Amino acid sequence: MLSDKAVKRTIRLLLLLALSLLQTQCNSQKSGDETYTYKTGDWNGIGKWYMGREIARVMGYQGMSWLERPEREEEERTSLLLKNMNIQPGDTIADIGAGSGYHVFRMAKLAQDGLIYAVDIQEEMLAEIRRKMEANGVGNIKPVKGSEKSVNLPENSVDKVLIVDVYHEIGFPKELMASLYKAMRSDAKLFLIEYRAEDPLVPIKKIHKMSEAQAVREMKAAGLKLEQNIGNLPWQHCMVFVKE
Repeated sequence: MLSDKAVKRTIRLLLLLALSLLQTQCNSQKSGDETYTYKTGDWNGIGKWYMGREIARVMGYQGMSWLERPEREEEERTSLLLKNMNIQPGDTIADIGAGSGYHVFRMAKLAQDGLIYAVDIQEEMLAEIRRKMEANGVGNIKPVKGSEKSVNLPENSVDKVLIVDVYHEIGFPKELMASLYKAMRSDAKLFLIEYRAEDPLVPIKKIHKMSEAQAVREMKAAGLKLEQNIGNLPWQHCMVFVKE
């Protein structure tokens, strides 16, 4: 049986060990993740902040029907968005966060001699795209399983990039944009579509909106500059970014 003195010494050693482990963990997080901060925020956020913006929770594949809702064209004017992109028959386009393929299949018709990379991190979304490809005999779409930190696309491979209401949910925006930058050709255009934070009448939760100023700040960190913000969509920014 240990003496009181031995018990106290053991407790002190255990406390010192616990403090040492905690300090090591904190130092590791700081050195490996200095880009992000963590604090309580919006109920629909993940408590992780990037350049002053809280990252929103990812919409799961369970929300697939919302992506395919019949009123989406009227609400978002998706056909006008595609006109803004000026898609050419031979374009190679990456849809980042492609979901169930709402934009993917529309772009595939316009880039009939090109290729559409449908990138998503959820296998259920990619399975739905494959199902539609088979059902409709579409061959110029390539589903790609991305990760939180990479789009997993070949370097210097895409002419245009489309990110629709997804960027604000990306858990590692700095890392993912670095991988996307490599995939973009020197004259590639990135179409960043986000609900306008500047407009309180846009009926979307605040955390699922972005201002132009915030988007410009974050894209600049990724080596991109705003070429224009096409203001013809009802609720969303249509921001066009190019390499600096």
